[in-house]
Amino acid sequence: MVLQSSELKFSYPNTSEFDFPDIQLAPGESALLLGPSGSGKSTLLNLLAGLIAPQKGSIIINGTEMYGLKERKKEQFRAANIGLVFQRSFFLPYLSLHENLLLASRYQGHKIKSSEINALFEDLQIGHLSAKKPSECSLGEQQRASIARALLQKPALILADEPSSALDDGNANKVADLLLSLCEQYNSALLVVTHDQRLKAKISKSYSL
Repeated sequence: MVLQSSELKFSYPNTSEFDFPDIQLAPGESALLLGPSGSGKSTLLNLLAGLIAPQKGSIIINGTEMYGLKERKKEQFRAANIGLVFQRSFFLPYLSLHENLLLASRYQGHKIKSSEINALFEDLQIGHLSAKKPSECSLGEQQRASIARALLQKPALILADEPSSALDDGNANKVADLLLSLCEQYNSALLVVTHDQRLKAKISKSYSL
């Protein structure tokens, strides 16, 4: 099992406690995390990514208890095992898409070759945009580059936060299909945090908040 979360609870100061469902994902398996705004979808994503710590419960990824690791080890573990796709791309505007991915791979401690980035871009149908800066690309193209960044280290788990929310129907379907196809190719588990009803037709398994 790639991901196993159990009895997770979390609360922000002066707010009621979030009580999250247990999640299990096997290699190559995909699921949606559904719920209205304010239900804790992004909070759960941050817990699973090791960005914030739960008040109670456990998160096991690839057989490792995330919160049994010291901070530096947790960062290294996240870089090696978890790919993150955010709502916004968060690329450095003065670098090309290719340069952004090279920088990300160095930050993660991976030695990724330019040819590997080029291959990912081709898989995501943005090979012709490699030398373009983010501002020269559409939202859909930037989101595909974000997926490429998340897949750089061929992670065991992909966590995607509203990857299609800013996209029109055509781009949303393309991004979703490409993400699912590459996760299957890399045998990565995928959890998509969303309120986008368009994704329900593509991913049957879901958890609700």
